[in-house]
Amino acid sequence: MIDLRSDTVTKPTPEMLKFMTEAEVGDDVFASDPTVNAFEKKMAEMFGMEAGLFVPSGTMSNQLCVAVLTQPGDEIIIDDLGHIFNYESGAAAHLSSVQIRPIKGERGKINREQAESAIRTYNDWDPHTRVIAVENTTNKGGGACYTKEELIELSNLADEHGLYFHLDGARIWNAMTATGIDPEFFGSVADTISICFSKGLGAPVGSMMLASKDHIKKARRLRKMWGGGMRQVGLLAAAADYAVENHFPLMTKDHQRAKQLAEAVSENPKFRIDLNTVESNIVIFDTVDEAAVDVLKEFEEKGVVMIPFGPKTIRATFHFQVDDQDLKKVLDVVRNY
Repeated sequence: MIDLRSDTVTKPTPEMLKFMTEAEVGDDVFASDPTVNAFEKKMAEMFGMEAGLFVPSGTMSNQLCVAVLTQPGDEIIIDDLGHIFNYESGAAAHLSSVQIRPIKGERGKINREQAESAIRTYNDWDPHTRVIAVENTTNKGGGACYTKEELIELSNLADEHGLYFHLDGARIWNAMTATGIDPEFFGSVADTISICFSKGLGAPVGSMMLASKDHIKKARRLRKMWGGGMRQVGLLAAAADYAVENHFPLMTKDHQRAKQLAEAVSENPKFRIDLNTVESNIVIFDTVDEAAVDVLKEFEEKGVVMIPFGPKTIRATFHFQVDDQDLKKVLDVVRNY
């Protein structure tokens, strides 16, 4: 079965597993696991931030960032397709007692004008705007990427209004591959960053919060409070480190294969797609007449799985464990539907 449901479906390679078993480990609750300590330092330096905190998931990383940047009654501005708003179980309200103000952007991206129009006044009866949050690349937006200029404008806006700027970088590696932006740039514009290792990079577990030392100190205690304190976590940090060094360069191929699928979709009159929307490893397209679930059932019978992303919308997500031979089969299934 060729699995294009998500880039989270990858399995550890033999080389990754070997690297994991050779990792030197300790107890990270006591901050004495040398592998995770070194990896946190490595990622912080790569992205131009002071410190990092390895956590089990991107949701925990995002929510730790929300928690250290806000006070109860505050508000976060985010695109209405954003992960924090749609896919984190209402955690911002439950864990930090803040509300989210979703605004309509373009393919999951917001611009300065849209964000500025959502900033509140500071009356006693207002929720206080505290954070502008963006996602790069956008999941529900089909892998759209922010440009340097767009991020600088939003960061400047946050500074002008005394707000924080959070970057949800669940697929930041894809964004860097697509745009050529160096990682340290993101640290120059964001107050907090969440990066993920278990999507296109192919690690089995793990994300990291990047921020100032003070924010990481506070987040470390919250991580423990929320059940995220881990012991010999160097095993997982080693997998993430291996993925960064060995799988990050493979993303260029993922993006090329996504564009090839998009071309095949565009050639079939039973589907609709805007080829300009395929910037990274995600392909989102619509069916013309049939329900997405019906189309996907037939795809699965032919050995290809994707996911419904709406009544007549389908998402396919590429990763390094879908090779050129797999792609050939996927293209045949789509063209001959």
